[in-house]
Amino acid sequence: MSINVLMLRNLRKNIRNYYLYVFALVFSVALYFAFVTLQYDPSMDAVEGSIKGGAAIKAASVLLVAIVSIFLLYANTIFIKRRGKEIGLFQLIGMTKGKIFRILSAENFILYFGSLVLGIAVGFSVSKLILMILFKIMGIDAIASLRFSTPALVQTLIVFFVIYLLIMLMNYGFIKRQSILSLFRVTSTTEGNVKKLSVFEMIIGIVGIGLILLGYSISSRLFSGDLTSMTELSISMITILASVIIGTYLFYKGSVSFIFHLIRKKKNGYLNIKEVLSLSSIMFRMKSNAVLLTIITTVSALALGLLSLSYISFYSAEKSAKLYVPSDFILTDIQDAKQFKEALTTENLLFTEKITEVIQVDVNIEKLLAENSKALGMMSNNMTLPVISENSLEGIDLSPDEAYFTKTSSAMENLISMKDQGGIEFKGQHEVIPQFYKRIDMEAPVLYNFTGGGLPLAIVDDTTFERLKKDLDPALQRKSSLNIGIDMKERASVEQANELFQNMKFAKGHITDSQLETKNNQKQTMGLIMFIVAFLGLTFLITSGCILYFKQMDESENEKPNYTILRKLGFTQGDLLRGIQAKQLFNFGIPLVIGLLHSYFAVKSGWFFFGTELMTPMILVMLLYTALYSIFAVLSVFYYKKVIKESL
Repeated sequence: MSINVLMLRNLRKNIRNYYLYVFALVFSVALYFAFVTLQYDPSMDAVEGSIKGGAAIKAASVLLVAIVSIFLLYANTIFIKRRGKEIGLFQLIGMTKGKIFRILSAENFILYFGSLVLGIAVGFSVSKLILMILFKIMGIDAIASLRFSTPALVQTLIVFFVIYLLIMLMNYGFIKRQSILSLFRVTSTTEGNVKKLSVFEMIIGIVGIGLILLGYSISSRLFSGDLTSMTELSISMITILASVIIGTYLFYKGSVSFIFHLIRKKKNGYLNIKEVLSLSSIMFRMKSNAVLLTIITTVSALALGLLSLSYISFYSAEKSAKLYVPSDFILTDIQDAKQFKEALTTENLLFTEKITEVIQVDVNIEKLLAENSKALGMMSNNMTLPVISENSLEGIDLSPDEAYFTKTSSAMENLISMKDQGGIEFKGQHEVIPQFYKRIDMEAPVLYNFTGGGLPLAIVDDTTFERLKKDLDPALQRKSSLNIGIDMKERASVEQANELFQNMKFAKGHITDSQLETKNNQKQTMGLIMFIVAFLGLTFLITSGCILYFKQMDESENEKPNYTILRKLGFTQGDLLRGIQAKQLFNFGIPLVIGLLHSYFAVKSGWFFFGTELMTPMILVMLLYTALYSIFAVLSVFYYKKVIKESL
């Protein structure tokens, strides 16, 4: 048989066995080429704001290369080990290691660069769709065109050619250092030997669970007010990260075996065929794959956490805009407001205007603060707060010794614990005015600049307000004390009014803001971040799912003689398949559940810095990730079904 015929037969066999690897490679190339195409696309100039579209896409492409490189190198390691017997046979029939390496290189070249060409074609085909999705998410009114980018093509070819060279170098090293005997033993060596669970492994299992729970406990109290300095916060974050990662490793190394050992002991060692194929196998397989599973779980949790936080901010954009800018348009200068109103009148746009005077006053809130409210050393007994008169709001009637506080922002609410009522003191330059404070369920009706981005707004009786005005500290006051809110009577006219607002030439340095523009800016910024994180997360999901799938392929081939014996003993294909289904539920389910738990506690500890809604966006992200991840578990069950069918 000629070398060319041998190479073609092996290539056809490899494509049939490793179709998912080819799919993952095509998918990775397509996604990378599409990303780089976006980077060079002139349409990205439409992405404005603090985050530049091209720079963000470029940074994402670098991370994408890292994920894909690690996946391809690891997958190649699995495949080259599986072909150990084949390489050993080649040597037995007289082939030199150099000739074997050339055969493998030629096979890999055809498979790899065939997938590369197909991936580039797919990436080019979907690049317009991806750009349209990006513009849709960000709310950008721009035309997405299908453009072929030569710089993107060159960059993609260079990156994946370098990865190919690394793969060839890895294969050469493997073939060079292996003897014929060791090649025949590569696939026969088990990843874990079945033996009695030791006391040390039990201790490791308990410690692993304890470390994970410790990390969860600290994260849930991270911003509860227990920490009084940034140093303590940094130490706590490092502790959380270390305890969760080490705990995850020990969980796979000992906890899984320990838990399943307890289950088996409860059954007095009598396991049915389903439990034999699931529990017994997983007890020892997960222990040997602890490092790999720890990496997959940790990166999955990171991807889920970042995607959840970005989606929380995107999902909360409209509500956050209303909190920051409570009117459709807010200005702080009379002449600016007059100019804008004239423009609205010229266009026959109906509106209402409300002018609120806001002053800044030092307030002694010592009696309001709970014991754990001095979070990170940011809080003191005196706080500078914005104050308005009761006459600025409808339906509020206060006595001269009463004051209301509006709601704080989500972040401030979690950082500061304040009592619902109590005594406070307004401190002017010369007099101190005692007041009885009550907390009301109401958002501050003034621009966020006046509230410092989230502090409560104080509402006082009109006589008290006048006393405070006469005794103001000039050093505390804003450049303007007017909050001029303009609301459109017809909601359909808001966009037209916003265009007028953006085109106005207001005096330099004057504070003006639009609720619609604030919402759009947040959606654009977080939409771009969410888009990038989602695609990076999808890439990692595909690659990590493929790695777990390849491991299951490897295990199924090693366990094939066991299935043959079980079939001869009278167990049906259905009996074996039910055990395999349970096994795959654990193999894929345990890393998924642990990753979901890690991301949940990470997001829960600081979500309030990103938006106003937690559960809905986070649950949607987790459900989508779980659905996509489950596909690989289903595929592995089908592969096992084929192996079981062939076992007899």
